[in-house]
Amino acid sequence: MANLKLRSTRLGVLDIGSNTVHMLVVDAAVGARPEPEASSKTTVRLMDHLKDDGSIKKQAVDALLAAVDDAMRLAEQYKVSQLLALATSAMHEAPNGNKILHRVEEVIGQRVTVLSGEDEARLTFLAARRWYGWDAGRLLMIDIGGGSLEVALGSDEEPTIAAAVNAGARVVTRDMLPDGMASAKDLDAAYKKVRKMIAPVVDAVPAEDYSSHAVGTSKAIRSLARLAGTVIHQPGARGRAVRGARAARGLDPAPRRDRTGPARRTARHHAGPRHDNRGAGIIAVEIMRALGINEIEVCPWALREGAILRWLDQYGRTRFGF
Repeated sequence: MANLKLRSTRLGVLDIGSNTVHMLVVDAAVGARPEPEASSKTTVRLMDHLKDDGSIKKQAVDALLAAVDDAMRLAEQYKVSQLLALATSAMHEAPNGNKILHRVEEVIGQRVTVLSGEDEARLTFLAARRWYGWDAGRLLMIDIGGGSLEVALGSDEEPTIAAAVNAGARVVTRDMLPDGMASAKDLDAAYKKVRKMIAPVVDAVPAEDYSSHAVGTSKAIRSLARLAGTVIHQPGARGRAVRGARAARGLDPAPRRDRTGPARRTARHHAGPRHDNRGAGIIAVEIMRALGINEIEVCPWALREGAILRWLDQYGRTRFGF
């Protein structure tokens, strides 16, 4: 039997989020695992630099463009032949967002695809499904980003439900928790506000589907896993995979004063505006409480891997002659 050698292309994924600019370089081939070749991440925190009308300030725009330029240098260094440029809807929604996106496009030399919250949920769900496989059954995917919360549910690769709200870890930390130590009153108010913010996502998930296999894909959830005392195993010499972790063991889903789980302790004790785990902990507690989830399993693949897999599905077979 002749050996079939998969032909690959050097693919770069430029992910422009509300907090970071991330470049992921992989050798992508149909039917093969998308192994990272190189990556870079620059923190820009656009949401911390907004004018009263919601426009992004010049200093943040300059930082964003510099981060994009650095990411493109990495792509050039690794001879990327195909670039997927993605931006979250948070930038697009800013009054000067389209102008900023145009300047980004001038830097990278191509169009940027702006993803809605639902688009992000679908791509991230695809990544989770491929990671866990069909045997995992129905998946309930939860992603806590800096600017938004995404939830998707389904038994196939395309979720039957994909929903998102602007309730991210940075949003909650910045807008609802004061700098320094948060009081019990501050926390109670934050929990109530988050409960209302995530209501559209909760309402989108039928009550009978709460028993689905819950997985979390974000860095925020991985951080909460560690704070909850979970050991995260990273098999392989290069530690690319995060597998077998339970992200929310011990998180208290019931917002009661006499039961303070790690997520609440995180919100209470981490001081300063940069500790977004405070906001992430509140979101995690509320979404778990609302959906009756006791445990979330960490999935190492997320939006960028989902974008790669989607690209391979849509364009890879034609490109590679399959």
